[in-house]
Amino acid sequence: MSRFRKVFTWGALIPLALGLTATPAPAAPATFTHPGVLVSRPQLDFVKTKVKAGAQPWKAAYDQTLASAYASLSRTPKPRSVVECGSYSNPNYGCTDEREDAIAAYTDALIWYISGDARYAQKAIALMDAWSAVITSHTNSNAPLQTGWAGSSWPRAAEIIRYTYPSWPNSGRFATMLRNVYLSKVINGSNSNGNWELSMMEAAIGISVFLEDRTSFDKAVSRYRNRVAAYVYLSSDGSLPKTVPGSGLSSRDQIVAYWQGQSTFVDGLTQETCRDFTHTGYGIAAIADVAETLHIQGEDVYSTDVGTRLRQALGFQSKYQLGAAVPSWLCSGHLNLGLGPVTEVGFNALHTRLGTAMANTQTLTEHQRPAGTNNLFVAWQTLTHAANPA
Repeated sequence: MSRFRKVFTWGALIPLALGLTATPAPAAPATFTHPGVLVSRPQLDFVKTKVKAGAQPWKAAYDQTLASAYASLSRTPKPRSVVECGSYSNPNYGCTDEREDAIAAYTDALIWYISGDARYAQKAIALMDAWSAVITSHTNSNAPLQTGWAGSSWPRAAEIIRYTYPSWPNSGRFATMLRNVYLSKVINGSNSNGNWELSMMEAAIGISVFLEDRTSFDKAVSRYRNRVAAYVYLSSDGSLPKTVPGSGLSSRDQIVAYWQGQSTFVDGLTQETCRDFTHTGYGIAAIADVAETLHIQGEDVYSTDVGTRLRQALGFQSKYQLGAAVPSWLCSGHLNLGLGPVTEVGFNALHTRLGTAMANTQTLTEHQRPAGTNNLFVAWQTLTHAANPA
């Protein structure tokens, strides 16, 4: 019996019927798949074949990636012992440097695999080694979010390099850095805005795959499921959105305030829709990224409540990002747009692999191709996931 089926045994449903929180079935696979964070070897092989054939949109996406500053072989890493990140990047002591070096390592790893040019693997290793030799902590108010963002990119790069390149002598030191500096900071989550905890769980799950840490993997997946349910509203939730256990949100007024003052709830609305689409995009991207990593690890959440919420969130936000008139009941009639390059992973999973029609999401996704990077933790999704059946 698959893990997916085990979740829906009668024993698991009884607590739900009683209005209690069910204990999720163990999520960690018996054997982890590598590379297995956001992109798998079959997915990479698909992309490599398409790029070498000059097929679109993959060739344009690869050219975009290769031409970016992140792919520069002359890039000099800028590691710091303590990365200090305050609210709204004030102060910013190493925050941008860390995030961008992590994205660069992932960029180089992708180019290495697709091109076979070992210089890019060696550059990815140089970036990862530079940071693992120096960093000890993240501090100040945005430390959890910063750790989540950088911690989402590092294991993507590390997985590709460790399992496709023949030599990385300091991979053990890098693993220790991920466990002590990153995983310890994100594994217990956050009761801040939902995009924080979703990014933190993306980092925790990716790191757990690299470390093959089943205990941390299970813990992070449980928090992820709870946060997804509390981040994207479905009408089946009832008159109010769900809340995360321990959030302290119990009254309607508290929940409405947490949802940026929005008091009318419809399918696909997110906790941050009325804040702005940029932060909403961070949350949606992390939901999709984790779902993709779980897919690679043999755990299908796209066919569950998670996939339904992701589909509705993508469709709702895409509709207004494309220019639909904003009704007066939604965010007092005004939306701050700017969803970002975040739709490709979820759209591919739900549309290409599962065959779900997603008209608005498809229009927006195709319009944005090739999707680049948000310079935080999202990068090159058209290259890796456009129409990718693996």
